[in-house]
Amino acid sequence: MASISSISITNTFPFSKAVFADTRVSPIFGSHMVSRKKTETMIVNVATNKLPGISPLEKEVSDDDDDHKKLVAWTSVRQERWEGELVVEGEIPKWLNGTYLRNGPGLWNVGDYKFRHLFDGYATLVGLHFNNGQLKMGHRQIESEAYKAAKNSNKLCYREFSEVPKHDNFLAYIGDIANLFSGASLTDNANTGVVKLADGRVVCLTETIKGSIVVNPDNLDTLEKFEYSDSWGGLIHSAHPIVTDNEFLTLLPDLINPGYMVVRMEPETNERKVIGRVDCRGGPSPGWVHSFPMTEHYVIVPEMPLRYCAQNLLKAEPTPLYKFRWYPESKGFMHVMCKASGKIVASVEVPLFVTFHFINAYEETDEEGRITGVIADCCEHYADTTILENLRLQNLRSWSGEDVLPDARVGRFRIPMDGSEKGELFAALNPDEHGRGMDMCSINPSFLGKPYRYAYACGAQRPCNFPNTITKIYLVDGKAKNWYDEGAVPSESFFVARPGATEEDDGVVISMVSDKNGEGYALILDGSTFIEIARAKFTYGLPYGLHGCWVPKS
Repeated sequence: MASISSISITNTFPFSKAVFADTRVSPIFGSHMVSRKKTETMIVNVATNKLPGISPLEKEVSDDDDDHKKLVAWTSVRQERWEGELVVEGEIPKWLNGTYLRNGPGLWNVGDYKFRHLFDGYATLVGLHFNNGQLKMGHRQIESEAYKAAKNSNKLCYREFSEVPKHDNFLAYIGDIANLFSGASLTDNANTGVVKLADGRVVCLTETIKGSIVVNPDNLDTLEKFEYSDSWGGLIHSAHPIVTDNEFLTLLPDLINPGYMVVRMEPETNERKVIGRVDCRGGPSPGWVHSFPMTEHYVIVPEMPLRYCAQNLLKAEPTPLYKFRWYPESKGFMHVMCKASGKIVASVEVPLFVTFHFINAYEETDEEGRITGVIADCCEHYADTTILENLRLQNLRSWSGEDVLPDARVGRFRIPMDGSEKGELFAALNPDEHGRGMDMCSINPSFLGKPYRYAYACGAQRPCNFPNTITKIYLVDGKAKNWYDEGAVPSESFFVARPGATEEDDGVVISMVSDKNGEGYALILDGSTFIEIARAKFTYGLPYGLHGCWVPKS
């Protein structure tokens, strides 16, 4: 088995005037920690246009000024929109031409009312526009009905992840409950992800079906609602569909007759067609399906014991698990559906698990090429639901240095295809390699549904209360490399392959970093060496974001 050095490199910029120094053993066992201290750097690529100044705030949304300087990752965006050219330290590869879009909650207050959970914030879309080594950045609030209503009335008007509008009287409460079941009171705040469809449309998403909004990737304008033309209806779907050049796949949880519809949408249409249905083996409701994986021939439907809960939805105040409930007695299951026929080819019980994000899946074969099982990898939280409570804004903002981040791992499911009743769940590598923190993974998209060697994620340099490293996972070698900047919070590490690449890790990893002292920057790492090759400082720090996509330059 190949090994990776445990030497820490304190200065990773190849163009820096400083020399490599102060090598030391990383505090993360067995891992390669790449940290960066302040050094004198040579700016080799500078934007030619003068940076535009920050305009007066269109809407004052910042939280306490002192907190803003310390905790910019968890502080509302300073203004609704900004755009301009950035100064680049280092050198962005000339082949990197296109736009990295990142979506996520960015505004956590309406008037005097302050939201309580990370997932409640109104969506802020950020774009990094790469062109021949130069970089422009822009951000805008997504013009959802929920956001516009809150802005116009200065109060919460729709049900968010854990927030419910205040009712003036009992009749208003009854009306809200009726609107809940019809879907009218559910938010369309598309603050979770953004995907590029095969036909070129770019859609921002959240878990409510009505929260699907088409945006312009060039200027970030909100264009229109994305409305499905079929009759399947439903109120919720997986926040993370699987999008390829040929199709759009997603899951529709059935809250009445517990199960999941697996649906496909072809390019240039808005019509979902059903592939098949999975009935829940546990109960009393389907498990949360924030994401799901697929292989070349199969869709894998996870049935998590963290299940949707109608009682929690009806409560005016958020519960510890919000719209879910932990049902360990209902067990956990993994179902494998044939994409061609819609038939369930395997359904196994697995150990209890909690995951937001699946990484990838692939098929195992024997010497004669017959499929013997399915491997599905995810960011797994040891069946510990406290991760949701940990994401309360109060908890994120009040951190005082203690190690409170719940442990996580690369959880690997092995699903046998021989009729067995049980599958396995284990760590794909020693979690100490990535600091026992793991989330927000991406891979080379060419390896979607296939055997793969590398994943890029956010890990941990402890003590911490949130993932704070960018980590390259070597799944075959069982090793990891970790990039770390003290006091910074990087968002999703997103891999973009170099055109014409033949090696899986030939490309770059992009992240947007919320730095200490109210600052922030865009970061580019070499996907193979995992060395920092460029960064560009923002004019002011941006809040933490969730998920993104790559839109190549046409």
